[in-house]
Amino acid sequence: MAEKMRAVVKTEPGPGAALITVEVPQIGPKDVLVRVRATSICGSDLHIYNWDPWAEGRVKPPLIMGHEFAGEVVALGEEVETLKVGDSVSAETHIVCGVCYQCRTGQSHVCRDYSIIGVDRSGSFAEYVALPAENAWLNPPDLPLEVASIQEPFGNAVHAAFSYPLTGQRVLVTGCGPIGLMAIGIAKAAGAAAVHASEVIPYRLDLARRMKADLAFDATKVDVAEEVWAATDGQGVDLLLEMSGHPSAIHQGLKALRNGGHAVLLGIPSRPLEIDLAEEIIFKGVTVYGIVGRLMYETWYRIRALLSSGAVDVSPIITHRLPLEDFEKGMELMRLGQCGKVVLFP
Repeated sequence: MAEKMRAVVKTEPGPGAALITVEVPQIGPKDVLVRVRATSICGSDLHIYNWDPWAEGRVKPPLIMGHEFAGEVVALGEEVETLKVGDSVSAETHIVCGVCYQCRTGQSHVCRDYSIIGVDRSGSFAEYVALPAENAWLNPPDLPLEVASIQEPFGNAVHAAFSYPLTGQRVLVTGCGPIGLMAIGIAKAAGAAAVHASEVIPYRLDLARRMKADLAFDATKVDVAEEVWAATDGQGVDLLLEMSGHPSAIHQGLKALRNGGHAVLLGIPSRPLEIDLAEEIIFKGVTVYGIVGRLMYETWYRIRALLSSGAVDVSPIITHRLPLEDFEKGMELMRLGQCGKVVLFP
């Protein structure tokens, strides 16, 4: 086993990151060491790379970035009995305490004392990553590595979309980054009556159409809420899936939502924003649900079912494949929105 490895590290506060040589992580008795075969860039990685106010308040450099990955188990802690060397795994990236009220009552995804791989502890933009064995998700041997690496964000979209009954409902997805694109595919597969989408980048609007969005609105050219009202006979949508975190998209989405509708919020704003709570939420009788990660582990079984059955094809979303050393190019593609999912290969 090598003692050193290459890793993309947030070495200090401020924009950017560096590819440097570091120690291979050590594992404890209940951990596994995974050789990373594919790791994809998430929007939260871009927040950390750019060092926006959210990242500045959360991340403590130095930190190996990255949390979405697939790889091969190469070492086991002495107490691990559920996996073996050579297994193909991905990871539930929220490492929870197991003893707080939330963990003991079926809400471990909002554990009061959790940490996230690549945010609060060393991550997967590296040749190796260590994690608790209970967080390793065994992959089918025939699942392509690049698809296996994006199961974690796909799970975010699954959690968001299935938080409200989809069959026969009208849906608006605001923000067509990778998770928004995934949500479009999930809602279509689940039998939504109509799935509309809004975005400001033409490249991603084209991807939304490839994922079978019924209507894809360029928010720089039209009033999204007015277009949605027109498409729904003045009723509005039943479900808003907000994936952008951008203030204008949030306001437009809430405006397009019918009275009594459901707003599911996943996008992370880069800074605090103002909401007209009375007009946008209270007087409309809107139910708001915040998405943090995935339901552990209900969502993962749904992920497996949707991918293995072919109900959702995520291949159009994977648009770029780069070696790990080209991570800066991947971040720039993400910043410009000229990509779907970018997968890095150490």
